[in-house]
Amino acid sequence: MKTSSLAITLALSLAACGQPSDTRAQDGVFADNRTVPGDALSMKASFAPVVREAAPAVVNISARGVQQVRDPFWGIPGQRQTGSVGSGVIVRPDGVVVTNNHVIEGMQEIRVTLNDRREFSARVVLADARSDIAVLQLENVGESLPTLNIDDREEQQIGDLVLAIGNPFGVGQTVTNGIISALNRTETGISDSGSFIQTDAAINPGNSGGALVDMDGDLIGINTAIFSRSGSSSGVGFAVPATLVKRVVDSAVGGATAVVRPWLGVKGETVSADIARSLGLERPQGLVVTEVYAGGPAARAGLREGDVITAIDGAEVNDQGGLNFRVGTREPNADVAVAVLRDGRTQTLTARVQRLPGDADVDKAAVIQSGVLSGAQVLALNPALADSLGGDPFATGVIVGRVQRGSYAHRAGVQGGDVLLTVNGRPVTAVSQLADVARGSEVVLERRGRRISGVIR
Repeated sequence: MKTSSLAITLALSLAACGQPSDTRAQDGVFADNRTVPGDALSMKASFAPVVREAAPAVVNISARGVQQVRDPFWGIPGQRQTGSVGSGVIVRPDGVVVTNNHVIEGMQEIRVTLNDRREFSARVVLADARSDIAVLQLENVGESLPTLNIDDREEQQIGDLVLAIGNPFGVGQTVTNGIISALNRTETGISDSGSFIQTDAAINPGNSGGALVDMDGDLIGINTAIFSRSGSSSGVGFAVPATLVKRVVDSAVGGATAVVRPWLGVKGETVSADIARSLGLERPQGLVVTEVYAGGPAARAGLREGDVITAIDGAEVNDQGGLNFRVGTREPNADVAVAVLRDGRTQTLTARVQRLPGDADVDKAAVIQSGVLSGAQVLALNPALADSLGGDPFATGVIVGRVQRGSYAHRAGVQGGDVLLTVNGRPVTAVSQLADVARGSEVVLERRGRRISGVIR
């Protein structure tokens, strides 16, 4: 459970897409063929045709696992049965199902029940915690199954009608309707690289992994989370957009065991009203670049500090999360168009996004053998490693893994997850710098976002 600044609980166990185009209404009909109800008869129109097409591809998921526990009184190790229920969507006729990662995470047995009550065992093909999307393969599928088309064209607009289909509270498949109430929601606390569709269609426990469907019967998102005081729907739900869903599915079907997210190699700050005034902008928009990674894609494309990134491939960007999402949906080595404001003028630069540099293999960590930091398992940070640990790819220093109980490092108060930044005023960039650190050395480290300095005794 997470709490927002308004003390609203984020129920992750529950269950951005392009910008609105400038359309003008004439007699209730929009230029892009969207219509609004014009009379009482129109208000009574049914969603049944859409449901008939979409519902057969939405499934119920039941997962079970075994958790290792220790008796709190006697300390005797044991096991405890765990389980979860959720929803999923068949996206390929051979039984490829997409759902939320948190529905199946840590589970050993997964059963999928179709709308017609047939049951299949399923195995995990790819689980991506960052997007909270997992791809399953149904086993022993003997015929072509109903599917939902993944619509990643990003044509949705705020106010569009949508349906949420899933298995709330385990009561069986249920359909609720509402509208898209917002797009490109990034400041949700769900993910640092997510850009969510927000909807007021009722989403409740068990809807996780279910379908958010448009009026064409296409899958435009996977229902993932809600803001709620009670744990039940309060009309503020979030779905992972189809753009990212398709990226994960394509990775899984292509044989990948993980989603490779490219990066642009920039850090930035959201343009506030004050920043906009200082830059002479008509309104707050974009992300002002504060750091450019040397030799990275942005640097090679010519971006520099002080540039204001306003769009990636034509999609508006207003914060770091939105930038991460836009770049993360592209394949490594893809060219992206980066719209920037520089010296009051708009220009477009082409950047070839790439994998984060460095090695994310935590198994290469080394244990310090001597000095007052002996007993600490450490690894030098690089962009790929920092990102894989959920940190800032620009971070430097040496991160601490396990600390051997009773070791010098343990007695000195070093903890797993600490990032050692400096020793005696010198920046730490390599593990070799920590060998033979003597007593009396002054160390600066970062622990859970806080900087701590002290002398090791």
